[in-house]
Amino acid sequence: MSDFKPYFAVIFTSIRTEGDNGYGEMARYMEDLARKQSGFIAIESARDDVGITVSYWKNLSDIANWKANTDHLFAQKKGIKDWYSSYKVRICTVEREYDFEKDLSQE
Repeated sequence: MSDFKPYFAVIFTSIRTEGDNGYGEMARYMEDLARKQSGFIAIESARDDVGITVSYWKNLSDIANWKANTDHLFAQKKGIKDWYSSYKVRICTVEREYDFEKDLSQE
């Protein structure tokens, strides 16, 4: 029997406006800051036509605390003003996970 405990994912998808306008620097800072927050587990991100960032958290209270973080609130307001033409946030429970990783040393 596995000791897997459900956890939470915050899925942030966005469509960016033109230009960087400081976005890259703020994104790196937000990721570093999130990693220091209580309950943070991990983060994954991909940016192309649609930006997708998924952060993983132990519980909903930790997510609420992250959303209310002063620096994060500043970034949210700047995002609405300067960086995003649209975005969507989804909060989900992760009930199960599995993965695959190829052993490249055997090739």
